[in-house]
Amino acid sequence: MPNNLALGKEQLWSRRQLLKLGLCGTGLAGAAALWQMANVKSQSIVKVPPTEIAASEGVTQPMKMLRNFDYGTLKHENGRTIREFSLTAGTSVIQLNSAVSYNIWDLNGHIPGPTLRVKQGERVRILFLNKAGHSHSLHFHGIHSSDMDGIRPVSNGSATIYEFDAEPYGVHLYHCHIEPVTRHIAKGLYGMFIIDPPNPRPPADEIVLVMAGYDVNDDSRNEYYAFNGLPHHYMDNPIRIYKDQLIRLYVLNIIEYDPAVTFHLHANFFDVYRTGMTMTPSEKTDVITMGVAERHILEFAFRYPGKYMFHPHQDAIAENGCMGVFEVINS
Repeated sequence: MPNNLALGKEQLWSRRQLLKLGLCGTGLAGAAALWQMANVKSQSIVKVPPTEIAASEGVTQPMKMLRNFDYGTLKHENGRTIREFSLTAGTSVIQLNSAVSYNIWDLNGHIPGPTLRVKQGERVRILFLNKAGHSHSLHFHGIHSSDMDGIRPVSNGSATIYEFDAEPYGVHLYHCHIEPVTRHIAKGLYGMFIIDPPNPRPPADEIVLVMAGYDVNDDSRNEYYAFNGLPHHYMDNPIRIYKDQLIRLYVLNIIEYDPAVTFHLHANFFDVYRTGMTMTPSEKTDVITMGVAERHILEFAFRYPGKYMFHPHQDAIAENGCMGVFEVINS
């Protein structure tokens, strides 16, 4: 099978070539600052409780991932603005609990990969470097040409570029698409891809939750489950939110080997924006069934202070790690 097309050509890029072109820089702080300045008016009334980020979180950084969006680096070429991201596939070992460690593939040293965020209509460029020991690729959900579809393998030690216009707006995802695809996804090569609508959504405390599973003995069944990479983390470290403030959850189900899960929120109901591709909710509920790769925006606010659980309604999945708590506090 031929290598992945890069900018319309059958060509792989070495890391040295990318560096010569100046394409491996990060520049995330500057891009985020510009994004925040553009939205400062709408965001000014949103308050986010302080969050303690444990230095030992390592490959899995569930507390940081909650509200951490990668806005890329803005570049200007031939009169057009390009939002550029760098993603590197690698290998890591994560500690699922005190007794079980697990070998994974990671993206930028983390599982899940970064939450990429752009605006509809922007030109997006993803610089992908594979250092994970096997052939991999990145397939982005959305609309793009076939040569940017990410189904062709990028061999270990090689790089490629994916470039396309961001459309349509909504909550999407990206993942490796090399066979066996289920295994490549389950071992960590996935992330959320948010395309914001042309007109911003109302201000809210925005939170990312990615549900995933771990098959640690290669029997095509998951033994552990997690939100944002680490089993049980949000039970031991509740997510603090303010009472009466709108919460916007970007929820993705990427649990392989299980056909579907149902996300449930205790003591409340949420508005559902299916696939994030609408500005008006389709329903209000407290439980929603999600197949593999399905994702939605869920919005709610809590009236009363206290601790409230969230989890899939399949007990075995929740009890084996995919469970958390919102701690609602007074502002």
